[in-house]
Amino acid sequence: MTIHTSHPFADPDPDPVRRFRGRLGGAVTLWTAGAGSARAGLTVTSLMVAGGEPGRVLALLDPDADLTLALEESGRAVVHLLSWQHRHLAEAFAGTAPAPGGAFRTGDFTDGDHGPRLADADAWAAVSLEDVRDVGWSRLVTCTLGEVEVGDDTDPLLHRRGRWSRPGH
Repeated sequence: MTIHTSHPFADPDPDPVRRFRGRLGGAVTLWTAGAGSARAGLTVTSLMVAGGEPGRVLALLDPDADLTLALEESGRAVVHLLSWQHRHLAEAFAGTAPAPGGAFRTGDFTDGDHGPRLADADAWAAVSLEDVRDVGWSRLVTCTLGEVEVGDDTDPLLHRRGRWSRPGH
């Protein structure tokens, strides 16, 4: 994992597509897959949830990320909605902050059927991979939602224009 020397959404970023996407903002999620020493995770903000039976989550993942490979190999993952308290964890899994011993040491995780689950995440969902396709420089994954836990969501971690933010602050 590489720690970036500059912020990926810094202004003025020469790529207008990245600048446009950075202004959309949204909830910060952590995707995890695999088990034991083969665990992988990635901070993801480019996603949407589609209603239906079953519900689905669609996300744009880095095709070179360990998480993408683990998801494609196992066909399963856990998607966590992060809270403000998880800022450092989000940075570690994004590769923008040091994580001595690995990013999974930044939180309390337990291995499950769909991958590692963050113990103090208020909201999370077990997902199963349905479809994968390349879109631009990203990999679009469509996953069906299995078990879903939704907590109070009192202090969500949001991301806009390359910065963490909180509602009302």
